[in-house]
Amino acid sequence: MSPFRSIYQQDTTRQLVVGAALLVLTAFYSPVFVLSLAPVYGSTPSHIFHGYGVAIAGAAGWFAKDHIHRLSGRRAVYLLPVIAFWIPSFQSFLLHQSSSFGNPVGPVITEVLALYPLVLLSVACAGKLVQSGLDLSRHGEIAAEHVPLLTSYIVYSGGEYIAKAVIAKCLGTTFLFSRTGLQLLIAALYSAVIPSKILLLAIPSILFSFTSNVHLPLGRTTAALNSVIGEEGFTLVARQDSNTGYISVLDNLDDGFRVMRCDHSLLGGQWTKGRPNYTPPTVKDPIYAVFTMLEAVRLIEPEHVDANAKALVIGLGIGTTPGALISHGIDTTIVEIDPVVHKFAGQYFGLPSNHTAVIEDARSFVHRSSESTHPAQYDYIVHDVFTGGVEPIELFTYEFINSLSALLKDDGIIAINYAGDLALYPAALAVRTIQAVFPSCRLFREEAASEVGPDFTNMVIFCKKTPNSPIQFRDAVPADFLGSKFRATYLVPKHEMDPVRFESIEKGGRHVLHEKEAGRLHKYQDRGALEHWAIMRKVLPDAVWENW
Repeated sequence: MSPFRSIYQQDTTRQLVVGAALLVLTAFYSPVFVLSLAPVYGSTPSHIFHGYGVAIAGAAGWFAKDHIHRLSGRRAVYLLPVIAFWIPSFQSFLLHQSSSFGNPVGPVITEVLALYPLVLLSVACAGKLVQSGLDLSRHGEIAAEHVPLLTSYIVYSGGEYIAKAVIAKCLGTTFLFSRTGLQLLIAALYSAVIPSKILLLAIPSILFSFTSNVHLPLGRTTAALNSVIGEEGFTLVARQDSNTGYISVLDNLDDGFRVMRCDHSLLGGQWTKGRPNYTPPTVKDPIYAVFTMLEAVRLIEPEHVDANAKALVIGLGIGTTPGALISHGIDTTIVEIDPVVHKFAGQYFGLPSNHTAVIEDARSFVHRSSESTHPAQYDYIVHDVFTGGVEPIELFTYEFINSLSALLKDDGIIAINYAGDLALYPAALAVRTIQAVFPSCRLFREEAASEVGPDFTNMVIFCKKTPNSPIQFRDAVPADFLGSKFRATYLVPKHEMDPVRFESIEKGGRHVLHEKEAGRLHKYQDRGALEHWAIMRKVLPDAVWENW
């Protein structure tokens, strides 16, 4: 018996099991592949065309299954494990061309050349096996075609659901559950389902993956990564996959700063290079002024006594703002969805340990806290969430902002950081939503407006609950600066914005954002994420992003 014919000559139960297994493995590979695009292209741009492309490739595979089956002499199925093992190597090469491809063209090219052939061939082979296993030809042509199609769709959808649950639970726990590690693990499962001597063709790619693929977090590959980015003056300090993205810590040895990265965005950074006669501040200086601007909640009258004050910080980043609040003696609670971000902030950025950490989705925490019988009350609330090049829209809805208001004392202050293109509709919608909850606000941008290009920047909105109570900053004193000349320059906000510019509503737009309408803003998020990607490519060299 020819080994290439064995699967199709086995009993129908075996054919169904193999066909179902191929569909499930394909369903697993799809989200893992797009996860591997995110560190180079950003999580949002990587998803823009992914769903459409996989659907088209899958449909093409189904309708071409008879032609592929006939032309290959039933041998095509044995190529699947080989293709799966070669994808990480080929993808690594394609990702290093990202600056040439651009965004969002780059993700499309990478998927067309690396992922879609696997999807097309997997669905074609699986469809033929399911069709042969069910053997409904005697029940009519419609049943013979449509029942296998429906069965395959159900199996694939179930596999996709399971894949997302497994990835959410296991991603980052070991090197095999890293993004590239998962690709190799799925390829190994392909080879277990479809064993053959052709697998020898995958050996070169396997050797490359474990010795030279810088995207696989092993000692040898990490050394190779540092060799490449070392030419740009950078070194990798730590990295780990997590629930919000690929998290890493990088040092710039030439200019003397350290940053934390999440996919294709920076969560923050601090200066590390000392100078002659330099006295380090209590909390290290950030590389972005916005984080010290957020600390200005302490300067707004009426002033609260630090020793008795309580603060709630939504979104941690590297911990600059909460670290400063803690250093001023304020009892600080930090809500951060990503445990790796919290761990790295403490290990590599000096976040003080004397705080209350809540590792949870902010919506769950805020809803539960605001609905409790005696909700905690805070003097200060800092809302600073941004990852993957976009704002999480759900945290700018009227319902969420209103729940935050319930946790703020009557004379408390809230500071909300909005990072995005201020010329786009979501920025105006966010401002109007915040003002619908808080009657007294002032808006400041991180830096002066540029007359050319997108207006992508950080905007901090300071608000009070009390109406007819204008926002007034007291004069800063040396103690407010924590020994930092950087804070002496940037602590007090300077570039105020007139909220009138955000009052107009676009045709078909809304005055405020409600939870049920958040999904309608995804097209704006796509555009903002692409703008942010271009900005990040100017902040750090291509090699740093492409080599993770």
